[in-house]
Amino acid sequence: MTLSIRNQFPGTVTDVTRGKVMATVKVRLAGGQDLTAAITLDAVEELGLEAGSAVHALVKSTEVALATGPVEGLSIRNRLPGTVTGITSGRAMASVEVAVDGGELTSAITEDAAQDLALATGTPVVALIKSTEVALATA
Repeated sequence: MTLSIRNQFPGTVTDVTRGKVMATVKVRLAGGQDLTAAITLDAVEELGLEAGSAVHALVKSTEVALATGPVEGLSIRNRLPGTVTGITSGRAMASVEVAVDGGELTSAITEDAAQDLALATGTPVVALIKSTEVALATA
């Protein structure tokens, strides 16, 4: 299956915490970072997820926020440090390529935000991704 989702990270499930309806699934990415996904219990069961399961974490580029400094006081669990490797700017939106340990991700942000953050190739950033915006797929 081919997907339009730009960010697809291979990883291994390290922990599944089940709630009444939802679960949090911790995934160790190929670059060594940990990513948390909040998905339904039904999805956990249907995918057969448990520690050691191979998965792909999927994140739409529009769900990746960027910060240019340390971020405190946020509930966002997923914070991947990286470096801007490229920017494609348009009149309204910018597509920002970010190198992170073990791969690259894309963030789609407004052109105004890219300018306000003074993003350029080489700018250190932190990619912020809410756990509810991470989907998981198995092979």
